[in-house]
Amino acid sequence: MMEKQIPFLAKCYRILLFTCVLAHGTTVLAQVQDGIQVPAVDKTMGEDKAINIERSIKGNSEKVSENDALNVQKIAPLRSSSLPHNLSAWGMFMAADWVVKTVMISLAIASLLTWTVLVSKTIELNALKRLLRHDGTKIMAARTLGDAANVNDILGVGREFIEAAEAELHLSADMASKGGKEGVKERVMSSLSRIEAAWTRRILVGTGLLATIGAVAPFVGLLGTVWGIMNSFIGISKANTTNLAVVAPGIAEALLATALGLVAAIPAVVIYNHFTRQIAGAKALASDSAAAVMRLVSRDLDRAVSLHIVNTTPTETAE
Repeated sequence: MMEKQIPFLAKCYRILLFTCVLAHGTTVLAQVQDGIQVPAVDKTMGEDKAINIERSIKGNSEKVSENDALNVQKIAPLRSSSLPHNLSAWGMFMAADWVVKTVMISLAIASLLTWTVLVSKTIELNALKRLLRHDGTKIMAARTLGDAANVNDILGVGREFIEAAEAELHLSADMASKGGKEGVKERVMSSLSRIEAAWTRRILVGTGLLATIGAVAPFVGLLGTVWGIMNSFIGISKANTTNLAVVAPGIAEALLATALGLVAAIPAVVIYNHFTRQIAGAKALASDSAAAVMRLVSRDLDRAVSLHIVNTTPTETAE
């Protein structure tokens, strides 16, 4: 019984399928007789479907309605969005708006300045710390301020400390003889502290630029991102489509500006903190040299030695 029912059901299914096909063909024939009626192109329709509609319109050139022309206009953005878009960093830069390009160029220059400061300040601070260690050793080995002044290879801020102390002692020679030693020490200390402060300002040159780049670069990149996204939304409204192929390139170009801002800011902050520690170490060495000069001044005042320092060579001293 079951074997007889299966061919019967198959025949019924074939008849039903033939009826549906015939009804659909009749409907299509009626549309052709009344004129080509192309369904409205949805904004989110696939690219292949849009191209097929355009081809069907071009293939049936007998009668084209206004809706067909409108459909062609709607298809145009979809076809343009299918064009290959260079999403490399250089391609996105070249396709970006002039404001976004300006932001990117400024951030690239800021990043270049950051690495330039890193190289130059590293060389400067390494040489400076070697000089400070050498000067500190020579000053601490001297027995009097005159001995330190006669050492020719003391250079830099160490030499400035010695010359300032010597000048103040000469100006205060009559006061020291009358028991004003504490006042002389205070004035020498004041001179040394001013020299050290001026020297600190000199070695800090360049670190302010790093701090500025580290603080401002992310916001400059964000400015480029906001501007780029605004342009992307404007392009979406003009294209009258939300197709990802239309939206994605503009947003990617905008986000590239933020990425460049972070690339410029993060190394600047790290390098700034590194130089802060290095400069603190150099200042400690300079303070050690200043303290050594103050000890020499105190010894000379307590010994009541002659404050007139004569620069002589070891040969002349031996004679």
